[in-house]
Amino acid sequence: MAGGMHRGSSRPSLGERAADSGVRPGGPPPAAPPPRPRQEDAGRHCWVHDPPGASGRLPGLLVEWRQRPGGWQGRVAYAVPGPHGPVLVEAWLPAAALQQR
Repeated sequence: MAGGMHRGSSRPSLGERAADSGVRPGGPPPAAPPPRPRQEDAGRHCWVHDPPGASGRLPGLLVEWRQRPGGWQGRVAYAVPGPHGPVLVEAWLPAAALQQR
């Protein structure tokens, strides 16, 4: 198999390429992870009103919230009709488009 894991290859290993890259360990520390969603908000059912690509009221699953300069947004998963059956969509939508079920 071309590119396999056989010794004796004429190409340098990943470790050798990393060592030759000039990038050394100990760079800037990684950014702090974003805060975790509150447990009581995770997995809450909701209604999604007129989402992009569909119209009407669709059932959805609220995954998390975030605040933006324009207001609150919810990350939701919902299904819309597609040409070959339902399509699962995950999107950030304004809080005004979401309603508690």
